[in-house]
Amino acid sequence: MAEDKTTLVDAQAQLEGKLSGKDAAVHGRVRGEIALTGRLLIGEDGRVHASVAADSVEIAGQLEGDVRARAVTLRETARVKGRVEAQALVVREGAWLSGPVASGEPPARDAGVPAAAAAAPKPPDAAKSSEAPKPPDVPKPPEKPGA
Repeated sequence: MAEDKTTLVDAQAQLEGKLSGKDAAVHGRVRGEIALTGRLLIGEDGRVHASVAADSVEIAGQLEGDVRARAVTLRETARVKGRVEAQALVVREGAWLSGPVASGEPPARDAGVPAAAAAAPKPPDAAKSSEAPKPPDVPKPPEKPGA
């Protein structure tokens, strides 16, 4: 069954270019791009300089580049420099991460209105439109001298 096999980049291997497929384990060096439909494991000796997209990513080695996955786990020995986007992110004690992180579910939207627009302050005129109109200011009669 070829579908059940994992692509292996062993400790002596160096790969430059695009690695694609279902599952992969990197124990050597990869430079370029990794696009998987399944799981990526970067072992303790793995050195990856690439953009990564996969369903799940587990890192015990080094990664420099952006990661986008449903689930990302950084083991104790992980060293990651780059953007991480994941619905679920686990960072074990001892792991090092430097870069922007977006984790969890994206914010909900109100009836098709982007969250930023829904939260934006309303212009002053829009806030008053629901109030009853004020009568026009009537000037006061001039005061009589000596009163």
